[in-house]
Amino acid sequence: MSQQIIPAIIAFVLVSVLSPLFIALLRKLKLLQPIRKELPSNHQLKKGTPLMFGIILFVGIIVSILFSPTPLMLFLAVTYILFSFIGFLDDFWKASRQDPLGVSGKTKLVLQFIFTSALLFYVINIFGVDTEISIHKKFSFDLPMVVYIIVITLFVVGSANAINFTDGLDGLLGVVSIPTYFFFFVISDNSEVQLFCLIMIGSLLGFLIYNLYPAKAFMGDTGSLAIGGSLSFLAILEKVEILIPVLFFIYFAEKLSVILQVTSFKLTRKRIFRMTPIHFHYGLKYGWSENTIVTGFGFVSWFCTLICLAYWKFILHP
Repeated sequence: MSQQIIPAIIAFVLVSVLSPLFIALLRKLKLLQPIRKELPSNHQLKKGTPLMFGIILFVGIIVSILFSPTPLMLFLAVTYILFSFIGFLDDFWKASRQDPLGVSGKTKLVLQFIFTSALLFYVINIFGVDTEISIHKKFSFDLPMVVYIIVITLFVVGSANAINFTDGLDGLLGVVSIPTYFFFFVISDNSEVQLFCLIMIGSLLGFLIYNLYPAKAFMGDTGSLAIGGSLSFLAILEKVEILIPVLFFIYFAEKLSVILQVTSFKLTRKRIFRMTPIHFHYGLKYGWSENTIVTGFGFVSWFCTLICLAYWKFILHP
């Protein structure tokens, strides 16, 4: 256990120490956040905050490879890097051109499908991940390979984008994703997965020192898509696909709120929420502060994690 905690502490310290230097570099390069005009007035004040701060989490990826240069750890690192690359393209476009729309959604989706398909092929053929979905220790069903690949590809891309939507308030994604990484740390029998999750938790804690309200820098898609991709593939590697609706509850709620809002407006010209993703709704309708929303969402994420841990312990592995 101590052998896993030490790298996590190193990642935390490095991220904490290097972050001010990186934030200063982002300011010098003028890689700053443009703000969409439709966002609330308190968010307009955030214009000019350094963007792409998620790059600092690469410190954790480097630490994980140095401490455990195994095929599985390299796979987890590559997964993180590929999804981060997509986010980087979007962030760099936004910051360099001061265009809040960024790279087209179609371009990002195409890259996500390509990377996900390649990574999934590798997972199945190299690591031998099967196409079985377990509901209970004594009950599972095996999907045809083609069906499994299609379903899981849609799940990964959908989850990565849902997690990306969650990065909308200062500190929100960091606070919400730490419990999810903790879940995979607890259930995994694989030391590399455990180490990766602990290092990500340590890195996120160091990151949150500068990202909690008022944020000194924003994670951007560079970090949020990478977190989304890595968490999605951890679910595949650990074969807990059945738990995803609960484990990813906050992320899916954010994405679903957008889908419901758009659908309702197109059909009835009426909005269900004051603004989506749903974290904006609580601030506009109830006057909740960013810290209140982040704390509440973090509590829900921990609650969902505990439910999944109980299901995993008593139903999947009694």
